[in-house]
Amino acid sequence: MQPRKFHFFPAAALSVLMALLLYGLPVMAQSWPARPITIVVPFTPGTGVDAIARGMAQRLSERLGVSLVVDNRAGASGNIGHELVARSAPDGYTLLVTAATFVNNAAVNRNLRYDPLRQFAPIIMLASGAQTLVVGPGSSARNVKELVSHARSQPGKLFYGTPGNGTPHHLAMELFKQESGVELVHVPYKGFGGAVSDLIGGRLEAMVMPSSAALPYVQNNQLRVLAVVAAERSAVFPNAPTLAEEGYPKVVASNWYALLAPAGTPAELLSRLNSHANAILADAAMRESLTKQGFVAAGGTPERLASLMKADMERWTRVAAAANIKAD
Repeated sequence: MQPRKFHFFPAAALSVLMALLLYGLPVMAQSWPARPITIVVPFTPGTGVDAIARGMAQRLSERLGVSLVVDNRAGASGNIGHELVARSAPDGYTLLVTAATFVNNAAVNRNLRYDPLRQFAPIIMLASGAQTLVVGPGSSARNVKELVSHARSQPGKLFYGTPGNGTPHHLAMELFKQESGVELVHVPYKGFGGAVSDLIGGRLEAMVMPSSAALPYVQNNQLRVLAVVAAERSAVFPNAPTLAEEGYPKVVASNWYALLAPAGTPAELLSRLNSHANAILADAAMRESLTKQGFVAAGGTPERLASLMKADMERWTRVAAAANIKAD
């Protein structure tokens, strides 16, 4: 029986190997970015997410000294773009700008091919935007109390619309239903267009939609805001009460927009991106630009975003289970 042969690295080679293991990531981080960075937006051009991403990309490009390319990968409620980033190399060259839908999708669909809490590294919360509870111009409801009273008088006979099953707007209305005890029937549409048209035309009783999207309709007297579905009043509709003020403190469903990277991205790169993004969001011109679009600049640490994502996942999973909401 031949004795087993053991192969030893020469001392010099072993030292080189250890150096690569210990210092490889810092060296990569120091040389980053050496080429253009792609920001994936999982929605179509012209959406709020897209506008925020493009504003951030322009300013990050100036600070980093490389091009940032916005790549719109729309489809499947954002899941196509989310999956793409989840599978991307964690090298700082593929980033994601998305909205609260990112977490909501996972709350209603346990068969997603990505895990928002495990396959992504939070960088920063970029902005927030209040959701609003609106009714059509012909509605008899002038406030939340009247809407609830009207709905309770006709249980199961009035309808509310959303841009799709399992969307943030759907979950927000179901939470409102659970807290108020009303029975409104859900009508899912493929986007906001048809839902808003039917709300204006009186075929729907109410719906929840972003303040930024509701603003032009309210200005044209086509829709009426009853309340904002947020913890604080909205700068877009400062005279509209929150649902908490109307007696429903648990009904909070502000939309948020965030910058993330694939899990495993070096901590130093995440820290640099967070620092640059915070500086951009603190700039008066950026804050003004976001305000004009109906958003509020956010900022903060990656931990703040991670905490928000975890809390939303837990809350909307409970709401979806109680309402038996499942992905189409």
